[in-house]
Amino acid sequence: MKEEVSYESIKEAFTEYIKKHKHRRTPERYAILERIYSYEGHFNADILYNAMKSEYRVSLATIYNTLELLTECKLIIKHQIGGQFAQYEKTFGNNTHHHLICTNCGKVKEFTDKQLRLAIQNRKFAHFQMSHYSLYLYGLCQNCRIALKR
Repeated sequence: MKEEVSYESIKEAFTEYIKKHKHRRTPERYAILERIYSYEGHFNADILYNAMKSEYRVSLATIYNTLELLTECKLIIKHQIGGQFAQYEKTFGNNTHHHLICTNCGKVKEFTDKQLRLAIQNRKFAHFQMSHYSLYLYGLCQNCRIALKR
């Protein structure tokens, strides 16, 4: 379930985290944050770097360092599937996640299922109050299934 949030509230959360942990507030970090939150779907460091290198003076190392920082402050989540490259997605304002993950090619696809979401959200746990969740289903995507049958 996605909540409507403004980029300003995301930027404010990032600024607070940076101040609290005594990190530098650089224009490159904010440019990376803005690019991520304007991007739809999952991405990796190379996709982000290639999208930004023509507009900003940003190195791949800066991309990786900022991705790590954004992961620490919970503005993005990292998906590491097997030996594949890490993929990321934005998390601010998204409190439920359903994913289909191909164990062969590493492709990650989000899906929604209202009945599943309601069943999980209405589930009561002893001595635990749930705030949000992620669900990962692993298997083979259609392209990999077809390729493996050949």
